[in-house]
Amino acid sequence: MNESHITEAVARTAAGTVSFPEVVAALVAAGVEYYHIDYIAMRQTCYSATGETFTLPLGLAATTPVAADFNAAELQAAIRDSQQHGQKFADFTRRARQAGVQGYYAFLRGQRVTYLGRQGDQHVEWFPGAKP
Repeated sequence: MNESHITEAVARTAAGTVSFPEVVAALVAAGVEYYHIDYIAMRQTCYSATGETFTLPLGLAATTPVAADFNAAELQAAIRDSQQHGQKFADFTRRARQAGVQGYYAFLRGQRVTYLGRQGDQHVEWFPGAKP
């Protein structure tokens, strides 16, 4: 994996200067197969197909606590705002934490994201245009 390209993509995401499709393309080009966002530790871990890992801070402050209860409807509204209106990652992060998301796995090759709540709740969201 190209750690400098990953670091740049994560920094651009935190700054709100890159869309989700653009960051996915950058991470795939850097050798990332999937990644995990940890909203408790505010870190991102990237995984390659060969088993390499690279962990770095999200570059955002955790200003909103992760809600105890998972609210899938609130999460889906935040996802739609990102997809349809270009919501910035910092705003998505705040809303996801308010919806009880403690973290998620983005499976780039699998074209889906699995969101996780603090009590084991899950929501799977397919990338736009991808199908189960």
